Amino acid sequence: MKKVEHIGIAVKSLSTSIPLFTKILNTSCYKTEEVESEKVKTAFFKNGDTKVELLESTQPDGIIARFIERKGEGMHHIAFEVEDIEKEVVRLKQEGFIFLNEIPKKGADNKIVCFLHPKETNGILMEICQEIIT
Repeated sequence: MKKVEHIGIAVKSLSTSIPLFTKILNTSCYKTEEVESEKVKTAFFKNGDTKVELLESTQPDGIIARFIERKGEGMHHIAFEVEDIEKEVVRLKQEGFIFLNEIPKKGADNKIVCFLHPKETNGILMEICQEIIT
């Protein structure tokens, strides 16, 4: 793992949360994006090396909507940047971790992503991600 890539925060409304995080982080949102396959809209902030991703559900049955219904708004996941996501999946599986998706899929912010099951990671949803090289 190279570094913490970002912290994902589930929110009910980007229109409410973007101004809030602009004030908290003292920086502007640099990118918004919809990931249709995940039924989510995202907004990204960067302050130094730290990135924060806000996630708003686009559908009442979306992953983020269900998360907020169960746990309320708040930290959803922590993402770690990796050099080679496929090798990292193999390594982590050999270590006994279970993935929600073993095959990398397109995520937001020009990344491919895989998620480790939170039951295997002390209740924290963990994402590994790799920059898509074009």
